[in-house]
This record gives sequence, C-alpha cells and structure tokens, in this order.
Amino acid sequence: MRVFFRGIELLAIIWVLAACHPHQQLTQTTDMKPKILFVVTSHDTKGNTGQKTGYYLGEVSHPWEVLTEAGFEIDFVSPKGGNPPVDGFDLQDAANKKFWEDNYYQQKISHSMKPDEVNPADYKAIFYAGGHGAVWDLPHEEKIASIAAQIYENNGVVAAVCHGPAGLTGIKLSSGKFLVEGKKVNGFTNEEEEIVKLTHVVPFLLEDKLKELGGIYEKSAPWQVHVTVDGRLITGQNPQSAKGVGEAIKDALSR
Repeated sequence: MRVFFRGIELLAIIWVLAACHPHQQLTQTTDMKPKILFVVTSHDTKGNTGQKTGYYLGEVSHPWEVLTEAGFEIDFVSPKGGNPPVDGFDLQDAANKKFWEDNYYQQKISHSMKPDEVNPADYKAIFYAGGHGAVWDLPHEEKIASIAAQIYENNGVVAAVCHGPAGLTGIKLSSGKFLVEGKKVNGFTNEEEEIVKLTHVVPFLLEDKLKELGGIYEKSAPWQVHVTVDGRLITGQNPQSAKGVGEAIKDALSR
C-alpha cells in the first residue's frame, strides 16, 4: 500500500514540475522538428535614394506558411542579428497577416540570430529571402555563406527567391567552385529591375552576376512565377515565386 501511494506522489510531483515549466516542454517539442534557416537582410536603404528597404515580407511569409504547415521549425539569421528591417508590408495578404500576427515567430524574427550563433549541423535547409536590401549586404556575408556551404555539403538544400540569390554569389564549396557554377539558377531579372527603376541604384544586376559566376540562368516574363530546381539548389525569380520556392524546398526535403 505504501508503495502505491509513493507512486501516486511521484506522479503528482512530475505533473507539478511539468506545469511549472511549460516553456521547457515547448522547447523539447520544437527541438524535435527538422529545422530550416531563413536568412534575411539587415540593410535598410536603397543606395542614395533615401527609400527604405529590407527583407520583403511576402518572401518570408509564403515559404514560412508552406514549411511550418509541413512540420518544419524555422529559425532566422541576419548579418547584424536582432530586428531586421522589413519591406513590402502588406497585411491584406493573408500569409503576411498570419506570419506577422504569430507571436512565436514574430519574437523569433525580431530577435534574429547573428551568424556566429548558428550551428549549420542543426539545419536541413537554408533559404535566402529577398527584398532589395539583400543585394547590398548578403553577397559579402562570408560567415553566412560558410553556413550555407556546410548545409549543402551535408546533403541539405540551399534556396533563395527574388533578390535573395544575391546571397548565393558568395557561396564557395570545398572544391573551390562557386555553388551556382554549372547549375540552373534564377532570380530577379534585368527587366524587372528596369521596371522598378533601380537598374542604376543597385550595386549590381543579379541576373548578370549569376551568369558571370557560371550559373545557367533562366527566366520568365516579368512578375511570372518561375521556380528553378537543380538538385538541392532551388531559386525563384520574384515575389510571386516565393510560395513555389517553399513548396520546392518541402518536396526536396521529403525526398
């Protein structure tokens, strides 16, 4: 009888401890999910124009929605860490609204990690979101490029959309080759840059840079959905392609 009551007491203690530490339970649950690292820019101004920029909200929210619904946990990293600048702030977009009002993920992106805080071994994939800011800072982020190379060479997926592929231009593999060399790739086109009147503002044209590095560049007409998959490298042309990139990442990881 005494053993029976001791068993009940032990169960009661376990229940109380669990109730007192719900965050520990949440951490254990989320830690069990496969993880994907989203890269967002820290750059907030379009050259000398005075116009503000940052990561493009829909290029985070649409892949985020696809991948979290598929059971993945998303972490965020930016060159400077902390709260990155945001562009394309449109809460009429249902995915944008869902992401922006998700307290858990709002806390994560507003406290994005610095590159030194990232362990590449934790991630199945890395995804570079766009927004014009990405063209200014992500090509020079050697630490993030190293993280991406390690994920890729550990059989992971590297993906990017719109101006996000600017971050791919700094990624070299252990062979010394650029990641994009000899691979099908796309990103924001010269025509699209001309339409938004930033051809002479951005530090380089992404289409030209990807070709220069040996990428087999492909594209569709401006603002059309275009997702390119070459093995474990996935790229999308513009904001309209963001959801498709998320779906392609999901499909690649399911294989």
